Amino acid sequence: MQFPSSWLQGASRGEAIACELRLRIINGTLRPGEILSENRIAADFDSSRSPVREALRTLSNEGLIRLERMGVVILGLNMKDVEELYDVRFLIESFVQQRLAADVPPALITQLRNIIDKMQLAGKHQDAVEFAYQDLTFHETIVEAAAHSRISHLWKSIRYVVMTVMLLTTRRVFAQGEPKVTAVIEKHRSLATALESGDKVLIQNGVRTYFKDSGQTLHESFEFGT
Repeated sequence: MQFPSSWLQGASRGEAIACELRLRIINGTLRPGEILSENRIAADFDSSRSPVREALRTLSNEGLIRLERMGVVILGLNMKDVEELYDVRFLIESFVQQRLAADVPPALITQLRNIIDKMQLAGKHQDAVEFAYQDLTFHETIVEAAAHSRISHLWKSIRYVVMTVMLLTTRRVFAQGEPKVTAVIEKHRSLATALESGDKVLIQNGVRTYFKDSGQTLHESFEFGT
């Protein structure tokens, strides 16, 4: 299994299979156009076909595969797909931070700073998996704090693809050395500081700067097809 086992606590067998297949698709182990069968997947994971079908429905809904009579066709992600994914993230995070600006809960800022401390500790110990998990938690905490059910639903629809891309980009960041890791931590610290200010212009500029830099990291981390 390439997907971190620590991220699968409480996951069903179908969810765990989906997470592993998703990672293999996004990191290119499974290539676009490749055809798999339910039986092959079930054998690879030493699983019955029911969890496999659950996993394949999830991946189909995410647009990563196409279900056909002959089997499962891998669609994968190209750079345009990932850029669009980050466009959606930008829209979500811009909205929720603007929504929170009028009345930022002090407890939220404390929570975000605690998460940044955990990122810093993970960076110190060269733990890319924990760093990526805390990175995801940082953004998810802000989304949840907005208490907007439809936005929350939209976030959950992209969460696992975002999580997987974040894991891969974090590994790339760690490979570039301590200064790059520190820069990522400081980006999150800047987001928290802007949010704490309650200044909508400062918040919006912070989110825009964050995602512009993240877009550059995406292009450095992946060699997608067109």
